[in-house]
Amino acid sequence: MLEPRPYVDRAEAGQVLAAEVRRHVEGENLVVLALPRGGVPVGLEVALALEAPLDVFVVRKLGVPAQPELAMGAIAPGGFRLLNETLIQDLGIMPREIEAVAARELEVLGERETKYHADHAAVEVRNRAVVLVDDGLATGFTMRAAIAANRQRGAARLIVAVPVGAVDTCDAITREVDLLICPLQPEPFSAVGYWYRDFAPTSDDEVLACLRAAPA
Repeated sequence: MLEPRPYVDRAEAGQVLAAEVRRHVEGENLVVLALPRGGVPVGLEVALALEAPLDVFVVRKLGVPAQPELAMGAIAPGGFRLLNETLIQDLGIMPREIEAVAARELEVLGERETKYHADHAAVEVRNRAVVLVDDGLATGFTMRAAIAANRQRGAARLIVAVPVGAVDTCDAITREVDLLICPLQPEPFSAVGYWYRDFAPTSDDEVLACLRAAPA
């Protein structure tokens, strides 16, 4: 039987998460990178608690053509691409199909990058401790892409912080980062949205408002 939904909304989940992060993370050379859109209200609370700058890191899932909710890969800024080669082979997905999906998602990624960084440049992560935040971990594929991309960008330390996550996914992510912070790892998991009473989509305007409210 699934437990009651513990989080009212992303802001409250972010406050709970921020308290945990403060217990484990300190230092002046920190930056919080939130995965938009849903990770940004969570990331704002973490950034406020750490008195650290907040930025977004846009990652786009590459969905299987016939099942767009199923990730066959993900792309991130700077031309980074991570593919689930096993799934692609098992489903017989052709290279031209991957490229067609990637082209569409690259366009969306570019539009969001432009919108979110219209009044500020992307935060530099080289030689800094990066706290990657989302509203939860289900399969973890987009987070894995964010981890790999920021390692490639020269982050000195990578910390993943989420309010809720599937146990198996958390175990896998733990092996890829310096630290994973996830206060709620229920079994059975169901879906990220199950653990929020209000899981309404986050708008672009809300993302921009969070960025403006974050520490400089």
